[in-house]
Amino acid sequence: MRSFTLPSRKAVQAALLFTVVTAVALVAGWPLADVSAAAGVVLALSLFWLLLDLWHGSRAWKRAPLRTERKLPNAFALGVPTVLTLGVVNEGDTPWSVEVFDEVDPRFAFEGLPQSVTVPAGGRADIRYTVTALRRGVARFGVTQLRCRSRGGSLDVLRSVGESKTIRVYPNFAAVAGYAWLAGDRRLAQIGIKTYAQRGMGTDFRQLSEYRRGDSIRHIDWKASQRHGKPIVREFQDDRDQRVFFMLDCGRRMRADEGTREAGGSHFDQALNALMLLGYVALKEGDEVGAMTFGNPPGEQRDFAPRKGIATLNALMNRLHDIEPGATHSDYLVAAQDLLRMHPKRALVIMLTNFRDEDAAELKPALRLLRQKHLVLVASLRERVLGEIAAQPLREARHAVEVAGAHLFQQSRRDAFAGVVGNDPLSIDVEPAQLAVALVNRYHAVKKSGLL
Repeated sequence: MRSFTLPSRKAVQAALLFTVVTAVALVAGWPLADVSAAAGVVLALSLFWLLLDLWHGSRAWKRAPLRTERKLPNAFALGVPTVLTLGVVNEGDTPWSVEVFDEVDPRFAFEGLPQSVTVPAGGRADIRYTVTALRRGVARFGVTQLRCRSRGGSLDVLRSVGESKTIRVYPNFAAVAGYAWLAGDRRLAQIGIKTYAQRGMGTDFRQLSEYRRGDSIRHIDWKASQRHGKPIVREFQDDRDQRVFFMLDCGRRMRADEGTREAGGSHFDQALNALMLLGYVALKEGDEVGAMTFGNPPGEQRDFAPRKGIATLNALMNRLHDIEPGATHSDYLVAAQDLLRMHPKRALVIMLTNFRDEDAAELKPALRLLRQKHLVLVASLRERVLGEIAAQPLREARHAVEVAGAHLFQQSRRDAFAGVVGNDPLSIDVEPAQLAVALVNRYHAVKKSGLL
């Protein structure tokens, strides 16, 4: 346990007052010998008091040191404010006045530190402060710094107590929790997700049930109807042995920032949020979910083999939560070849990228190769700033040039994207905030139509 001793504010003020009084006495003409003698006595008494106060405080600390109890969640979500509780426990018989500062990881913004509290004898004092994760990955909360006031009030002792702890910062899984709540309450339309009637609409047989008005006549099971003496229909469900596979671009295009963290973070953060939400939806539907990254520096690619079960979502988060886009170029063709070699089974392949018109020559052959085996959905992230520039009012002459340039760039991008994906109705080019809802709707459309 480290400690460092400093004079308290009161001690500094007393020393300043002593200096002023001594100077005034000399200016007033008091004999130098008398002033020196008086000053020596005061200094000796002050030094004695400081040593006595230090000894007494050290003795009290050794007898019953303060300890801290920090309550941390199992994980943090990116951009979500979290209230933490830090308890300072005093098992001694005298109170302590302390100033508390918790060592928060630099990837967090925080409010409410430091705080000054008095810890009663034989009791505890709890402080609460708010942290907000600004970056994904592994974060470290260090020890707690206590600035303890000595019994006599002349000294402040800085002490480091407690233990450091590492904790993971995941993509914003609040979107997944919100989807689960909305799905349970049939309110998905509130976030723009379309739902489809499931009774008799899939391709896998589910069960026999009594005919209800609106059921398709072609689904009537005549043998079962004759046996039960009433109309019986076959119910079907969506195929539950299908596979959804994500190709996540980690190249330099995905480093584009969407402005403030409140707006949802970078392109890459938004893509991860959408990946996790659709992964949850697909797993709930009984499908397999897998993922791979491309565009990483050599040796840093991530691969997640497809699997079923809702527990897969946690494993997928653990695999991808700390990855960040790099400064390298994304080779679409090599990524497509890697996917076909490692995962040849037919799947709905969702490529999350940030398309630019100069990428057309590389992306088009990669899609042609992937479509030989898979159903491919290209999800491109469009910069929000382009729409803001294009929609700005024309208050000055330069605004006309900016608006025209934005519209020209957007049209060029649309033409290039259409030229790459062709007549594919699945692929999308949307702003990051719209990506999650758009992907879930495309997934539902694929399941409903039986394309996979």
